[in-house]
Amino acid sequence: MDRAQKEQLVDELGQIFESSGVVVVSHYVGLTVADMQNLRARARAAGGAVRVAKNRLAKIALDGKPCESIADLLTGMTVLTYSEDPVAAAKVAQEFAKENAKFVILGGAMGENALDVAGVEAVSKMPSREELISTIAGMLGAPASNIAGAIGAPASNIASILSTIEDKAAA
Repeated sequence: MDRAQKEQLVDELGQIFESSGVVVVSHYVGLTVADMQNLRARARAAGGAVRVAKNRLAKIALDGKPCESIADLLTGMTVLTYSEDPVAAAKVAQEFAKENAKFVILGGAMGENALDVAGVEAVSKMPSREELISTIAGMLGAPASNIAGAIGAPASNIASILSTIEDKAAA
């Protein structure tokens, strides 16, 4: 890898560190190619990505970035799982780590906040952005449907009373 390629890689990693909602750092010693492809596919499906990069170049890219605190985690064979959604990458990494003992989560960063292993697990248990949006939309729609039901109920009650009165008058 020549100097220009290294500079380009450092720039790409810098953009990842700046734009990601969460970055999870893990060791992947002993994983097969098929395992890594499975991890990449899961991350892509969740709106994230997986990146293996040289630790030295990643540390250079981290300089001055919000998640600079994860530089200490970059030792050995590390892989970065990241996403713009602050929860997606943590969920993917946590689920994959449960299924593969060789995939060991070291920690990560959520913006400027450093996360240890327990922090990554806590973030992975939070609802995703889509789940929160659907919950909020449901909460906003509930009062409107309650009002519509309350407005419509008296009219149906009056109609049933009138129908009962007509039946009694006819008999």
